[in-house]
Amino acid sequence: MYLEVENLSVDLGQFHLRDINFSVAEGEYLVLIGPTGSGKSVLLETIIGFYKESSGTIKLNDEIINNLLPEERNIGIVYQDHVLFPNMNVYDNIAFGLKNKKNIDKEEIDAKIKEIAEVMKISHILHRDIQTLSGGESQRTALARALIVEPKIILMDEPFSALDVSTQATLTKLIKQLGRQYKTTFLHVTHNFNDIWNLADRVGVMKDGKLHQIDRVSEVFTKPNSDFVAEFVGIHNIFPGTIEELTKTYVKVKVNDKLSIFSSDEEFCKNYKNIIIGEKVTVAIRPENIIFSKGRFESSAKNQIRGIVTEIDKKGPVVEISTDVNGTLFKGMLTKSSFENLDIEIGKETYLIFKSLNVRVLDSYTIHKEN
Repeated sequence: MYLEVENLSVDLGQFHLRDINFSVAEGEYLVLIGPTGSGKSVLLETIIGFYKESSGTIKLNDEIINNLLPEERNIGIVYQDHVLFPNMNVYDNIAFGLKNKKNIDKEEIDAKIKEIAEVMKISHILHRDIQTLSGGESQRTALARALIVEPKIILMDEPFSALDVSTQATLTKLIKQLGRQYKTTFLHVTHNFNDIWNLADRVGVMKDGKLHQIDRVSEVFTKPNSDFVAEFVGIHNIFPGTIEELTKTYVKVKVNDKLSIFSSDEEFCKNYKNIIIGEKVTVAIRPENIIFSKGRFESSAKNQIRGIVTEIDKKGPVVEISTDVNGTLFKGMLTKSSFENLDIEIGKETYLIFKSLNVRVLDSYTIHKEN
């Protein structure tokens, strides 16, 4: 692996990173998400050398870099607020890192700046004062400055959060292009799930200084390994229950006296011989995996349950429907056209249908709410 973080802990007095373990392949794009204060930025700044770890190792391209100064690690970092030098124009900001390198003359520096400026589409503003730049122009300049020294990896700390939606979309496309062109490895901290869908090869979820899950995007969002991860990635339908039936292909979980849910969670069912009937578990169902119907219909879906609509929330192109099923509240999503065709109204009866394959079973139930 290109970047390897092993058993990394950091003690900052009132905050700690605890036993962080992960790796990033060369050319991979890893995104870290988590609540504010979970330690994402501290992790980035420890990797680059701004904080000293209390234990653990950081390897880059098989070299342990713990004792190297930040400027010796060949790692670039791009922040939300760009952190450009106000006393320099765009050209000099980009050139700053190169001027500290040995065996590179002015002509080569100039050629490299013009090349990266062309890629970043900022050739026309190289002469400009930093104070006159838009948010998008500033971020392009910051990215150019980070890339021009050809770092082994670039760390991104909320790089798009201060930009408008259109500029975010433009820069996202540009980052994709840069990653392919320069074969750059990225470690990106964000609160914006669009960054995950548009950029990430894998995603990691952090909270309270710990890395709770790291995997391919589809795995984390459909197969969370804890109720905290499930809740954070937007599953919403997270219910405690007890096991009623269990085989090597399915589990039946009793959620309340009048409601049981079937799951074919392969990871859970493969250990069926070690699980006891009556054991407490949690079931989780993503809202988009719930189908609404006016009544039961022929389907392979094992879960067909009846409820009463309690809330309708129109969110742009989709409508979020809350439904009470014997005291348990489910949330599902519909397109506007489907919502209108089904004639759904508050107080009306509706059927919720979802496949057992789309029901994730978690071993324990401990809701992690933010303070």
